[in-house]
Amino acid sequence: MIAMQYSFTLPADYDMAIIRQRIADKGHLLDHFDGLLLKAYLQASRGARSSENLYAPFYVWRDSAAMQRFLGSPSFAALTQAFGWPAIRCWPVWDAHLPPEARQARFASRDVAGIAPYSALDTLRLHEHAALQRDIERGAAGAVNAFEPTTWTRVSFRLWNEVPATQANDPGQWYEVGHISQP
Repeated sequence: MIAMQYSFTLPADYDMAIIRQRIADKGHLLDHFDGLLLKAYLQASRGARSSENLYAPFYVWRDSAAMQRFLGSPSFAALTQAFGWPAIRCWPVWDAHLPPEARQARFASRDVAGIAPYSALDTLRLHEHAALQRDIERGAAGAVNAFEPTTWTRVSFRLWNEVPATQANDPGQWYEVGHISQP
């Protein structure tokens, strides 16, 4: 599995209702895309939980062939015509908890952190797996842990029905979920 995300930073005075409407109009188009395990249509408005206006979909692909089909598709070409050519972050997935109930999520959190040089990756993976399990116990509707070995980062992505009180001040990025495509 491969996790993937690109993000468009929008002007501070951008009308985020345009993004919400785009998601409402187009979100269903990938509901049955072959090889897509999850696409969370995410947006963040500048304010308490985000320093910027963002449109930042997060994907989980079964394999690189499915991801490449999407990146070569007319849908992705239309997105780049509307918003520009994005830098795309990709992470091989360590763990993914993506039950059907994840479709009901209203919020998402994403934390990207560096991996210290010479870290014991098996130990780190076990630590991240335990954190994923704790978040599920705390109410996460979906969860993904992944890492990227070029820049040595790890990502923790969570879907939530409500922002947990214990994590409302988490330094990671918080988003509103406009739609979940999950075949």
